[in-house]
Amino acid sequence: MDALSNTSAERLQYMSRTQHMIFWSLGALALGIVLHLLSDILLPFVLGMAVAYFLDPVADKLEEKGLSRLLATLIISICFFALVVLGLMLLVPVLQNQVIAIAARIPALVQLVEEQIYSLRVYIEGVLPPDAMSQAGSAAKSISSPLIGWAKTFVTKILSGGSRLFALLSLLVVTPIVSFYMLLEWDNIVARLNHLLPRKHAPTIRAQLMLMDQTISGFVRGQATVCLILGVYYAIALSVVGLEAGLLIGVGAGLISFVPYIGAMTGIAVGVGVGIAQFGAVGPVLIIAGVFLLGQFMESYVLTPRLVGNRVGLHDLWIIFALMAGGTLFGFTGVLLAVPVAAIIGVLIRFSAGCYLESALYTGERNDDT
Repeated sequence: MDALSNTSAERLQYMSRTQHMIFWSLGALALGIVLHLLSDILLPFVLGMAVAYFLDPVADKLEEKGLSRLLATLIISICFFALVVLGLMLLVPVLQNQVIAIAARIPALVQLVEEQIYSLRVYIEGVLPPDAMSQAGSAAKSISSPLIGWAKTFVTKILSGGSRLFALLSLLVVTPIVSFYMLLEWDNIVARLNHLLPRKHAPTIRAQLMLMDQTISGFVRGQATVCLILGVYYAIALSVVGLEAGLLIGVGAGLISFVPYIGAMTGIAVGVGVGIAQFGAVGPVLIIAGVFLLGQFMESYVLTPRLVGNRVGLHDLWIIFALMAGGTLFGFTGVLLAVPVAAIIGVLIRFSAGCYLESALYTGERNDDT
């Protein structure tokens, strides 16, 4: 009888675990569907939540000094968005002029690229037999066409959510409102969510949520600092070299440096291209390439180890995959959510792997009491 009762209890426990897995899996699926359907309007809400998340520690410190939550939120929100507006007012006119300067260089750059490609093709045709040349061209076309199509789709989906006038207006108006109310109610929201956790598993869930918070905040805050430093370095160095639109290229390369290796690679491609069209000499072009190579060295061996470190547990390839998948599925909103979701999935995978290593599935041990 005891063995039968133990077996029945184990079956009930197994069914309970299965029901929990089904429930949370369906919840995650429903959340993904909702995000996909509402991706065009979620951008200001995601940005507002992100601002509130990263400013909440500042609000907590002001509360510790005796300020009310409302007053702390007002002070932080006004200062933060005032700095953002001031930065845009200072940078936009300069960047606008540099965009015009780059646009003026594009025809000469395109002509130069066409000439180099034509010279390379003539050389290859002189070396390879006609059949091999034809096969190589067909293979290159079959490979490049899908890649170009995917790249166009990827960029279109990223830009589609923020290119329309309505989206821009909602971004400017809704984001400050969302960030203000989220920052004001952040502690209350956390307390309510904590109250809704399943009582039996609440300690385990809290522990994993703390790891997720440490991973997200450690990576994003550290990587934002890295991007800021690199953007300032690239902008100053390229301007000193005398590159037209050096500020624009430097700031752009710094901003996209949150994608591993992509910032330096894009900066080299654009900077060298503009440098060839502007200078037409080897020396300045090599200096421009050296600026980005030095920046990549600083990022890989100095900035990232010190400011981000390995404690966040996010591999470069995992980040690149997450950003590409998020941009393809949800546009620019997906890019913003990619790193937090990647961090959450990484923590869950490590937790699941730990549970598996302690389970009978791995050890092969069975409970002899049954």
